[in-house]
Amino acid sequence: MTNKPTVAILGPGGVGGLLAALLSRAGHRVICLAREGTAEVLRRDGIQVRSGQFGDFGAAVEADTELREPVDACLIAVKQTTLDAALTRVPSAVLGDALVVPLLNGVEHPARLRSVYAPELVAPATIRVESTRVPAGAGEGVVIEHGSPFAEVDLAGAATVRPRLDALATALTAAGVTTRVVDDETAALWAKMAFLAPAALLTTRYGVPIGEIRTRYRAELEALVTETAAVGRACGAPTDPAGSLARYNLFPAAAKSSMLRDAEAGRALELDAIGGALLRAAERHGVAVPVAARLVKELGGVSG
Repeated sequence: MTNKPTVAILGPGGVGGLLAALLSRAGHRVICLAREGTAEVLRRDGIQVRSGQFGDFGAAVEADTELREPVDACLIAVKQTTLDAALTRVPSAVLGDALVVPLLNGVEHPARLRSVYAPELVAPATIRVESTRVPAGAGEGVVIEHGSPFAEVDLAGAATVRPRLDALATALTAAGVTTRVVDDETAALWAKMAFLAPAALLTTRYGVPIGEIRTRYRAELEALVTETAAVGRACGAPTDPAGSLARYNLFPAAAKSSMLRDAEAGRALELDAIGGALLRAAERHGVAVPVAARLVKELGGVSG
């Protein structure tokens, strides 16, 4: 991988759009893969970022409905609910030996991706950020609002691709995204899950931002963090419930989970990828998760 890797980004929404703009601003060639309407807007008007951390700036990117040439890495930043349909935009034959870096919520998607692409090239990542695509005015392009005072990525993958992971981490860090390569994929995914699942389920169930979950619904938050940590431990991941609780304090009180934003916009929820995956892992390992089970049921339930 070169010092300025070419990066494809599948799904230029809140997360993908932010990473695309930051990488482009840092001098990388970025190819965004999206529906024709979005691709046309990106080609014409680019991406506008509004961020307290990174400033307000515009970035030009390439865009297409399908990957048509090899790249160094493909970051997958779609929602789990649209993953299968979106993967048709990234033919494995065209992708070649590029790294496949999913930034999806949940813990079950790496297995799905490894059934499509070379397993050792799939390098799961987690991102800690609040970033969302917002409605744009005429000529504004794709507009991304980055609300958290940080953007942090953990990359995990096979030892055979470690040098390439290190190169990608260096590129992302230089672009402004604090990135590290970690050894334990399971630990990385469950560290994210331990924070994400309680926040997503509670903010969406009660329709309130993080600040109210930290205070008004504190008891349920603590119970959910404890349950999720227990499932993570059963899956072989070291967990840190106190650390998970402390991380909620790093977000602005008005911050919303992506699941709550989806609910407010009438979009499909990632309830199965987050709550469902948690319940399935708990059942496999015989871990009781009564609070999580109740919230998932109240939010509409999940497939078996």
